Amino acid sequence: MSIFGSIMNKIFHHGSAASPAAGAAPGGTTAASGQKVASAASPSGAAGSTAGAGGQNVDVEAVLSGMSSKAGQQLDWRHSIVDLMKLLNLDSSLSARKELAQELHYTGDMNDSASMNMWLHKQVMQKLAENGGKVPDSLRT
Repeated sequence: MSIFGSIMNKIFHHGSAASPAAGAAPGGTTAASGQKVASAASPSGAAGSTAGAGGQNVDVEAVLSGMSSKAGQQLDWRHSIVDLMKLLNLDSSLSARKELAQELHYTGDMNDSASMNMWLHKQVMQKLAENGGKVPDSLRT
């Protein structure tokens, strides 16, 4: 599974029993979700559309806030891609972030990790919204 697919899976399938059912709607299986993610990550993805996500409406901020309250450490997931990945128990190393940047078609300098990290955070939040997540504007800017 792609790194973004893992991010989406951990957020959309976390919490209430309704979340996994909603998460299964777009593709059903993990492999199908990976295919959905691949198309959503393309520059021509359905910008801002939740209809393509089978009506899925996961409150991303609420899920992440809940996870953060149980994390046992302070993580600035609202601004930091590294902390977001740590919160989701994913590899947040530079190599993992570079791989995520490639998945999401980052065209900037991957050696400028600060710029790449800021872009990644915004892009991940945008892609979550495009895939049916309810993401406030404050997390997409």
